[in-house]
Amino acid sequence: QVHLVESGGGLVQAGGSLRLSCAASGSIFVFNAMGWYRQAPGKQRELVVSLTSGGTTNYADSAKGRFTISRDDAKNTLYLQMNNLKPEDTAVYYCAARRWKLGSYEYWGQGTQVTVSS
Repeated sequence: QVHLVESGGGLVQAGGSLRLSCAASGSIFVFNAMGWYRQAPGKQRELVVSLTSGGTTNYADSAKGRFTISRDDAKNTLYLQMNNLKPEDTAVYYCAARRWKLGSYEYWGQGTQVTVSS
């Protein structure tokens, strides 16, 4: 069983930056894909960006040009660099991972709160 732990959330002013981290308790080589999701109050959880083991990324339109996903295999850690943050980015951000290409994301972190003030 692999556990995912997010960190790096916080309160930032609009236009600011944050870098989220997702540390896995085991090797992330076992995952076909990892990603970041977010859920704002009263809204459904949505995909922010995903990254496959082959390096393919899929960004939500709202994240393109502002957010960057990356991974450090040696540290078993996934990152999300968020720049030019907007109040509408306020949400709980979750790290997720899946082992199989056609499967759902079966591993989830507990989430980290990101609040962007105007």
